Amino acid sequence: MSVAPPSLAEASPGEFELAGELTLALVGPLRDQGRSRFAASTARQLHVDLKGVTRADSSGLALLVDWLAWARTAGRSLRYSNLPTELLALAKLSELDSLLA
Repeated sequence: MSVAPPSLAEASPGEFELAGELTLALVGPLRDQGRSRFAASTARQLHVDLKGVTRADSSGLALLVDWLAWARTAGRSLRYSNLPTELLALAKLSELDSLLA
C-alpha cells in the first residue's frame, strides 16, 4: 500500500493547511515546496494548520523547525496550530516545544 505524499495548500493569503504523513520517506520535497509557497504569499504573517497531518516523526519536526528558520531569515513570522500529539512529544523531548508554541 502506497501512502500519498503530504500536501501544503494556501487556503487564503498567509493561511496554509498541511495534510498527510510527515515522515522521513515523504517530507523531502515538502521542504522546498513550503519555502516557495511561503515566499510567494503576499502575507507577512504566515500560519500553518496541521489538523490534516495523520502521522509524524522527527523528520516532520525538523521540517517545521526548518520552515521557522526560513521565515525568520525572510523577515516573516510563522506560527503553527493543531500540532499532532506525537510532534508535540518529540518537540518537548528535543526542547524545541517553545519554538512551536
